[in-house]
Amino acid sequence: MDDTLRDHVRERAANRCEYCRIHQDHDAFFTFHVDHIIAQQHRGPTSADNLALSCYRCNSHKGPNIASIDPDTKAMVPLFHPRRDVWADHFEWNGPLLVGRTPIGRATVALLCINHPDYVLLREELIDEGLFPGG
Repeated sequence: MDDTLRDHVRERAANRCEYCRIHQDHDAFFTFHVDHIIAQQHRGPTSADNLALSCYRCNSHKGPNIASIDPDTKAMVPLFHPRRDVWADHFEWNGPLLVGRTPIGRATVALLCINHPDYVLLREELIDEGLFPGG
């Protein structure tokens, strides 16, 4: 992947994880990844429409998965696709907790462990400082 494409993905995402919306500036430990939404092992291309900016935590939990189980319905559903889906259609914030509004949202929150206690604590601290979700 060339630097121009990598820069495009970062700029398009405004340096925020396209799954959990944390900003790169608020992750002191890891540089965000340019993630293949559909993994290369599943023949996902290295093109702008198949790439998303992802924090280390979301990327490591997502791996090559493109689907998961909705915890409510127990149905297999696709994961949130940042290029095809509208984030606000599938997710909403309840304080520091990310709530899935749809089967896609719920499955994505669960598989990516977005509400892990450590991540919730970080978001609580950022909210207290006025830095999340907007800042």
